[in-house]
Amino acid sequence: MTIQFNTDKNIHGSETLEAEIKSKVKQGLEYYDQHVSRVEIHLSDQNSHKTGGDDIQCTLEARIEGAQPIAVTSKDGDKGKAVDLAIKKMKAALETRVGKMKEH
Repeated sequence: MTIQFNTDKNIHGSETLEAEIKSKVKQGLEYYDQHVSRVEIHLSDQNSHKTGGDDIQCTLEARIEGAQPIAVTSKDGDKGKAVDLAIKKMKAALETRVGKMKEH
């Protein structure tokens, strides 16, 4: 599974942040490794310079061979929590999609 990490102009995408988030995603989705060829992570700050609220958005897009991509989005005030919520949503979406693929 290839993992691609992207940030918007409002989030400093340091190597440490990238490595940490890629590791979380890889570990969180490793069960589906044989089905998913690529995962794209998009991390953005919706309110840019303003503070407060759930302004950090994490979108995960998983590419499954032979099927349409799956995308999920989560928001939180903390980058790590936003990523964790997105991983949880992606697991549920992949469970459904992979289950349907196995039935056919």
